[in-house]
Amino acid sequence: MKRHLELPTADREYLEQLVSKGEAPVRLVKRALALLALDRGETLESVAAHQQVENDTVAAWRNRYKRAGLQGLQDKPKPGRPPRIDGVQRAQITALACSDAPEGHGQWSLRLLADKVVELGYSENISHMQVGRILKKTQ
Repeated sequence: MKRHLELPTADREYLEQLVSKGEAPVRLVKRALALLALDRGETLESVAAHQQVENDTVAAWRNRYKRAGLQGLQDKPKPGRPPRIDGVQRAQITALACSDAPEGHGQWSLRLLADKVVELGYSENISHMQVGRILKKTQ
């Protein structure tokens, strides 16, 4: 029987520990389980069936491990622009919207909130539409 992968002892122990803790993302655990199964001598087909993925996916995980080691198990960076407004800023904007409206106004408007967010330094710039989308997600 052909062995598709032979893990060094340290890598095998790391992967077994990763799987047993249950704290890692499911994608990472699936990749770790696949590599451990390949190390035990299972075929690509049986590993793919057990992990409910295609044979090519298991082969790609194996090849990434061979190229990059354990780092190859991690997700690649996602394409696209990173978010401009992080979770802390979203919380600040939501808290501001829940506070009392400024003097002379009965309630917060999205434009008023956007101006106040910039004034308070929560963000360099933000549109009233972005403020609306942030507040809509908190409902």
